[in-house]
Amino acid sequence: MDRSTKTGITAPRLALAVTTALAGLALAGCSTASAPRAEVSFSDAQVALQKGQTEKAIAHAEAAVLAEPRNPGYRALLGAAYLEDGRFQASATSFGDALDLGDEDPRTVLSFALAKAAIGEGKAAVQVLDEYARLIDPADLGLAYALAGQPERGTHVLINAVRNGDRVAPKLRQNLAYAYALAGNWPAARVMAAEDVSADQLDVRMTEWAMMAAPEHFQQRVAAMLQVTPRTDAGQPQRLALANFPAQDVLVAEAAAQAEVPAKPAATPVPAPAPAPVVAVAAPKPSPKPSPKPSVAEAFAGPAPAATPAPARTAAPRFVSNPVVQQMPARTVAAAPRVAATSQRRMAPAAAPAPVASDKSANTHLVQLGSYNSKVEAERGWTVLKRKFPQLKDHDVVITEALVNGRTFWRVAAAGFGVKSARSMCGSVKSAGRGCFAYAATNPPAGAVDRGVRMAARTR
Repeated sequence: MDRSTKTGITAPRLALAVTTALAGLALAGCSTASAPRAEVSFSDAQVALQKGQTEKAIAHAEAAVLAEPRNPGYRALLGAAYLEDGRFQASATSFGDALDLGDEDPRTVLSFALAKAAIGEGKAAVQVLDEYARLIDPADLGLAYALAGQPERGTHVLINAVRNGDRVAPKLRQNLAYAYALAGNWPAARVMAAEDVSADQLDVRMTEWAMMAAPEHFQQRVAAMLQVTPRTDAGQPQRLALANFPAQDVLVAEAAAQAEVPAKPAATPVPAPAPAPVVAVAAPKPSPKPSPKPSVAEAFAGPAPAATPAPARTAAPRFVSNPVVQQMPARTVAAAPRVAATSQRRMAPAAAPAPVASDKSANTHLVQLGSYNSKVEAERGWTVLKRKFPQLKDHDVVITEALVNGRTFWRVAAAGFGVKSARSMCGSVKSAGRGCFAYAATNPPAGAVDRGVRMAARTR
């Protein structure tokens, strides 16, 4: 797509760039035997994005997510389509959903951070950048920090990258120059920019950067870098909210199976003994919580590789490296109104978690937090849960294989609770829009497959 036509800008493209993480998206084909319609919609969305047809891409990507709502690859593609359309709020939500579903690709993280920065939620952007900093290319990380409102920190990262690199690419130097500009160090910005910009264009470059250096121009900076036109955005449609789709509806099915466990009569010498009731804690249905929020992507390149027959649920986004224009859009668009972050995202600023009630009968109950299609997904899910709920840091994780209605799942539960603390923990989880139920260690949910695959791992 010719972005100079889209934005009305005919001036030469500026050299500020990001690496493979920030510029484009071409998701590999994702094969799923259970939802062919989702795969078709996914492919159609890719084609539409490659043609610059953002509205069609959004419609197809939303259809893919609706058909297979817990596929992080589909969520990431939807975020990219929203971003290409200038809908930063919806884009951030979709990329955030992909992260919540276990997508830890640094490119998805950077996309989420850019979308958050574009809606004025720099703290949330910095939080996720901090969490994944060790995985992100310093050239991208430094620029992302600068765009998220911490240019001094960005320059520190970029300076170290320049010093430690054997060969310094022009992109890295220009990212450092732009970070200097955002930090107000214009002499250093000019010196660094002059390394790659001709003398007759240097003043033009400095002027363009100065037009976007004010803190309140957070949205214009991201929009100009991605070369999109911001739009007023109500967020991702409520029907697509991740909270509406608990993991495979397994929590409810397992709770029902657990409730059907027959009670055992109490052993007692008294004549005609009455059976002692066995209390089964049913899994409450998670209350759907709409999560209007946003995402990111630039040009989309390359055809998707052939889908593999394996039922992989994740299609990891792949970004391609392109120079990013630092030009102002044709018309200045006011910053989109900020929408309060919902509890769905672990990255958004949130109230301090409620303390989990303690009781003296600890280590008698477990709290089931989710069910996944594979052990790998279960382990990744536990990592996400620990980050979202710090109360879990002192508890063991128990991952158990289970067979429910002919399907195999991997259950993730936290051990080391008493009756009261288990209920309190579930209350915190459910208040964040997730499913949860507690059960006694002596009365586990039905369907467990005892093949030596049950694991306990201390997380401290």
